[in-house]
Amino acid sequence: MAIPRISAYSLASVQTSFTNKVTWTINAKRAVLLVHDMQNYFVDFYRRDQEPMQSLLRHIETLTTLCRQHNIPVVYTAQPPNQKPHDRALLTDFWGPGLTGEGNVTAIVDELKPQLTDIQYVKWRYSAFQRTPLMADMLDQGRDQLIICGVYAHIGILSTALEAFMRDVQVFVVADAVADFSPEEHSMALNYIAGRCGKVEKLADVVTTLSAAASSSLTLESMTRDLAKILMVPASDIHASDNLLDLGLDSIRLMTLVEQWRAQGATVDFVELAEAATLGDWWAIIEAKTAVEPSYA
Repeated sequence: MAIPRISAYSLASVQTSFTNKVTWTINAKRAVLLVHDMQNYFVDFYRRDQEPMQSLLRHIETLTTLCRQHNIPVVYTAQPPNQKPHDRALLTDFWGPGLTGEGNVTAIVDELKPQLTDIQYVKWRYSAFQRTPLMADMLDQGRDQLIICGVYAHIGILSTALEAFMRDVQVFVVADAVADFSPEEHSMALNYIAGRCGKVEKLADVVTTLSAAASSSLTLESMTRDLAKILMVPASDIHASDNLLDLGLDSIRLMTLVEQWRAQGATVDFVELAEAATLGDWWAIIEAKTAVEPSYA
């Protein structure tokens, strides 16, 4: 009935066990980082001086620092102590009475202690969306991406990822910033998420994506120059209101431009641009994706 003592395993052993179906890209203006259930109670089922916990704590700390640097809101979930039977309900049948108020078991581990600007939600069910204002807060801020790290991958993290998908939220689970009861269950969760409801990323890839986006220098003028170059016409001949099909743009050239701009760190979608008629429409799409959102509070 209780959570088992968790044996050591390497996070590196599960990082190649998934194949993503989607090509979503994390956008700092659209994303929220969820640190899932990193309370002393749950962490203490591992040996903190062994893997995966040694690396997990370090990786999540890197991820939270990175997200704060890029103005991505950081939120936490934490189960309350001494839950009443009607609040805990069916969870008791599987896991017993849950956390007590003894000691410091309900607190987030010291290495990942929330900052004053972070939000901590009371966690009542596997999914972080259940009985919390997480979705409402995201909608209020115009955010529709959720990055997830923490424990345990095949329970709360998988449930949260699946519900995010059903709420039309793009979810990104960081493979080496989550841990589980075993490497087998960890791999199962990553495979399910990658194949059914989200995208699985390695921490190094998240760092690369956010760093590249921060340094992106895409402007209307640079897009005009790039378009002129691929159409082999002077940039002065292209105006924001010109119909792109009339200028000679085809799907192959458009795909080349999309890949070029993605490499520069821009968040661009081939389908969105293909459905737009003019360069001005393209720029409106780009501006909407990169517009500064109000602060998350």
